[in-house]
Amino acid sequence: MALTIKTSNFEGPFDLLLHLIKKNQMDIYNISILDITNQYIGYLNEMKELDLDIASEFIVMATTLIELKSKVLLPKNKEPEIEEVDDTQELIDKLVQYKKFKNIAEFLGKRQMNTGIIFTKRPEIIEDTREKKQDAKELLKGITMMDLYNMYIELMEIYKNKMNETFNIEDRVQVELFKIEDKMDYLKDVLVHSKNTTFTSIIKESKSKTEIIVTFLALLELIKLKDVRVVQHGNFGEIYLEGVMGDE
Repeated sequence: MALTIKTSNFEGPFDLLLHLIKKNQMDIYNISILDITNQYIGYLNEMKELDLDIASEFIVMATTLIELKSKVLLPKNKEPEIEEVDDTQELIDKLVQYKKFKNIAEFLGKRQMNTGIIFTKRPEIIEDTREKKQDAKELLKGITMMDLYNMYIELMEIYKNKMNETFNIEDRVQVELFKIEDKMDYLKDVLVHSKNTTFTSIIKESKSKTEIIVTFLALLELIKLKDVRVVQHGNFGEIYLEGVMGDE
C-alpha cells in the first residue's frame, strides 16, 4: 500500500526515515529498502515541487538508499557479498541509535516543561531548643481557642515568608568553572604555607556562591582523606582548618 506523504519539517534524513518506517508499520530491524527508497525519493520530489530547500544531508541519504536499492535489484551471485549486508546493517544501526537519542531528547524536553515551578527556602538561624523544652500542659496553660487560631495564622505567614518566590532557574546549564580537584590542590597549598587558617579567610576572594560551594566540597573531601583537621564551635560558627599532611 502506497504511503500518502504530507510535507512537514524534519530534523534530518534519519527523522524522515523513522517517519516512513512508522507510517508503514515496518520493523526497524527488518525494513524494506525498496519501499523506503521509493517513498523517500517521492518525498524529496514533493519538496522540490513545493519550492522548498533540500538540505545536502537529505540528498546524501537519498544517494545511499538508491545504492542499497540497486544492490537489492541486481542479480545475486552464488556467493553472497558480505559488504551488501554490512551496508544495510550499518544504516539500520544508525537508525536505531538515532531513535534512542530522539526518545531521550523528547523525554528530557517534557521534563524541562514540568521543571522550574519550585520555591526555595530562605536561610534562617537554627536555634538550639534542647534546654527550652516545657511540659505540654504548662505550655498550653491559659491559651484560648482564639489564641490558637492567631498562632496558626502567624505560623502560616511565617511559612509563606520563608518561600523565595523570586528564584528563577536558568534555561541553560552553566559551564562548570570550578573543579573540586583544583580546589583541593588550592587548599593543600594554602595549608602548606599557613598550617592554621579559617574557612572565611580562604573564601574571602571567591567570586561567586558556586565557587564557595565547590571549595567547601573540596574541604570535605580533604577531611575524608584525613589530610585536613577542622574544628567548629557551634552552628554557623567559624571553621578552623589545620593541615595534617605529612604528619603520619
